[in-house]
This record gives sequence, structure tokens and C-alpha cells, in this order.
Amino acid sequence: MTGLILEPEFDRHQLPGDIAVWMFIFAELAVFGVMLIGFAVARSLDPATFHAGRELLHPWIGLLNTFALISSSYLVATAVHQFRDKLSGVQWRLWLAVAVSCIYTVGKLYEYVDLYSQGYNLGTDTFFMFYFFLTFFHFMHVILGQIVLMVLAVKIGNGDYDGSDMNGIESGASYWHMVDLVWLALFPMLYVLA
Repeated sequence: MTGLILEPEFDRHQLPGDIAVWMFIFAELAVFGVMLIGFAVARSLDPATFHAGRELLHPWIGLLNTFALISSSYLVATAVHQFRDKLSGVQWRLWLAVAVSCIYTVGKLYEYVDLYSQGYNLGTDTFFMFYFFLTFFHFMHVILGQIVLMVLAVKIGNGDYDGSDMNGIESGASYWHMVDLVWLALFPMLYVLA
């Protein structure tokens, strides 16, 4: 077998996507990590306020939002695999991921409007300061992720991406999975453990 070189289709030792996107992801995870540590410390100093605040949230909406983001992540992951294998259906999976993630967007907006109409805002107390700041910061990341997925779907539909270069779709998918990962930390901390 001398002279026969087999190159793997996908190098499992390399991060998917662009290194600059991963630097951005790690920076964002660090920011969220610091905020979650701040939330945990504040909760330990004033558990009664945090417990009372949690009682005013909508846990079923939080659970529905969790289901929506996990489902959209699944659709994005399968779209990446289909794209890598040059199979059809990539574009509609990305559009469906955006549509499913809109359940989160609508649910979160409903929560904001409901809480605000009851008089709760950033200045109410420490719990609501963290709740609104953490969830709105995450909400903005979801919106950016939805835009990224839409741009990818349009570019794939236009033939700008043909599957020979995975960088764009892997970068977008990695960002989207980071957004979902952060929600998987936020949901229990805000809706269950507070």
C-alpha cells in the first residue's frame, strides 16, 4: 500500500467553520458565563427575592422556548450534514429552523409584554434586573442567529454555496448552537432554580 494516500472527507480534529467565529463564540460564552456567575452570587445573597421573581415567570413558555431552540438546532445540524453530503433539502431545513425558532421569539416577546404590563422591569429588583438583562441579551443573539440562518438559506438557494466550501454554513451553525447552549443554561437558572 505504498504511495496510496487516503484523505478523510472531514477532519474531526478541526473546529468546524472559521476560527474568527469561534473566537467570537468563546468571547460571548465568557460574557454569558460572567453574567450567570453574577446571577448565582446575587441569588445566594437574596434567595427570597429571586424565589418571588421566579414565581412570576411563565415556566411553560420557557419550556416551549427550550423545545423550539433545540428543535431548530437539530434542523440546522441536519442541514449541515446534508450540505456536506451534497443532498437536497438544505435550504428548506434552514428556513424551517428559522420558523421554529420564531416560537422562541414570540414566546419571549409575550413574556416581556406581560411582565412589563404588570409593572416589572429592570429597576424592579435584583431578580428582574438579571432576568431582563440576561434574556434580552440572549434574545438579541437569537435574532442575529435567525438573520445568519436566513442569509445562509438565501445564499444556498441562489447557488452561492455549492458544498465545496463548508466554512460559511459551519460557522453559522456553530453560532446558532452557541445561542441554544446559552439558553440551556439560562432556562434552569431563571425558571427552575431561582
